Amino acid sequence: MNSLNAWNYARGLHDLGHGNWAWLQPDGGWGWSNAGLIVDGDQSLLVDTLFDARLTAEMLSAMTDATGLSGDDIGTLVNTHANGDHTHGNGLCRHAEIIASEASAKEMAEVDAAALKTMMDAAPGLGPSGKYLLDIFGDFDFGNVAERAPTRTFSGDLSLKVGNKSVSLIEVGPAHTAGDVLVHVPDDRIVYTGDILFIDGTPIMWAGPVSNWIAACDRIIAMDVEAIVPGHGPIASKDDVRKVQDYLRFIDREARERFEAGLSVRDAAHDIALGDYESWIDSERIAVNVDTLYREYRGDKSAPNIVGLFSLMAELRH
Repeated sequence: MNSLNAWNYARGLHDLGHGNWAWLQPDGGWGWSNAGLIVDGDQSLLVDTLFDARLTAEMLSAMTDATGLSGDDIGTLVNTHANGDHTHGNGLCRHAEIIASEASAKEMAEVDAAALKTMMDAAPGLGPSGKYLLDIFGDFDFGNVAERAPTRTFSGDLSLKVGNKSVSLIEVGPAHTAGDVLVHVPDDRIVYTGDILFIDGTPIMWAGPVSNWIAACDRIIAMDVEAIVPGHGPIASKDDVRKVQDYLRFIDREARERFEAGLSVRDAAHDIALGDYESWIDSERIAVNVDTLYREYRGDKSAPNIVGLFSLMAELRH
């Protein structure tokens, strides 16, 4: 493994060795996601696309320069989950079989880029919430996306071959979203985690339960892996995975205490002192995490109030 290349958190394509690559997008904040490529001979598997077509095309061009394989040559595309910053370039891999968990495919069908574009078009008139949306999503072009739905779904685990290379898809959701998937290349000691891992950034729990996410981290820690490619942030170590677990346990403990004391989501989000986690970017995501945990404690299966949560995150950020 070319460790000098692999562990450097710089924008672009990083050679992890043995036909594995990571595409990194610092600073790993809102929308700045990572992706991966697994190659053996003329066979390839792409792990996720990016938030718009321009970013995805740039990534695919760099991958072509490195491997000789274009987007049209990619045989398999795995979406680790449904969020648009991991799916909005799918259509640039025109011939790929697109694989996602059944739960993720259902989520993708419910929220598309057109909804994001409508929201961003309205943002200038939405006051502080609109300013927040422009701050976090203003660099992305939701009018220029290449959406393409999964062509194959699964639940549980799925074993694939890329040339002679074995690849395991492991469903660990619901956690971050309804259907999170790890992509494990055991012989090469690499795992691509999607948004089960945010490194040096605040995890955001849209789905839960929190116990599933903590267990997903345990799955990663138990793996014999050298390179852990997160959904956001630099390439990680197992110590980094434990820090994500520690945050999840911390926020569960702090939210539970305030839930039992009768505090509202808003009051709890303002009240919790982040301590060691205050330096992590996008700390305002505590609003979503507390809301998801409160709904879990109540046994409430209803969808979150997305507009209200973005308003609360804007309030916390500014």
